[in-house]
Amino acid sequence: MTAIANRQVPDWLNVSRETLDLLSDYLALVEKWNPAINLVAKASLPAAWERHVLDSAQIILQCPDGAVSWVDFGSGGGFPGVIVAAIARETRPDLHVTLVESDKRKATFLSQAGRALGLSLSVSAARAETLAACNADVVSARALAPLSELCSLAHRHLKSDGIAIFPKGAQVQVELEAALEKWRFDWQSLPSMTDPAGRIITMKNIRHV
Repeated sequence: MTAIANRQVPDWLNVSRETLDLLSDYLALVEKWNPAINLVAKASLPAAWERHVLDSAQIILQCPDGAVSWVDFGSGGGFPGVIVAAIARETRPDLHVTLVESDKRKATFLSQAGRALGLSLSVSAARAETLAACNADVVSARALAPLSELCSLAHRHLKSDGIAIFPKGAQVQVELEAALEKWRFDWQSLPSMTDPAGRIITMKNIRHV
């Protein structure tokens, strides 16, 4: 583990100094605009590098080779969508990230931040439930909804061979059991590298019961 500007960088985040600076630049934008737009909880800002940036960064490790379209639902403050796009600029240059955020002020911030940082991303200021099907290789959502609701979004917006990636907390088993009452899917539960109680849930072949 190394450090950048007093922030720890784990070995699994194998990116250049330029990308680390990009992540730090984005976090600085979030900290600057948070009082006006409430992008993330104020109490989380002192630990935002670990709690938001690294927690978001780990999910790109589950992105399959050859993926070119990633859709992030309820992007809020840009976690994980902007972080994925920032890392992808170096590691997956063909990947385009679409952020779906219905709050127009947050959507405007995300668009401006993406342009300022030179990222391959676009923003849809809409609700995922009403958005035209995206036919994405990857979908994600962080702290948005229970898995049963996320299955519905993934089913609508994923390619038939796509993958959904959902970071979850300590109640993940309860959410999985509830989702399985309405849906069937192939899934994996991977340990979070930033939260001892967290899991990264990946899903494929999502279909109605």
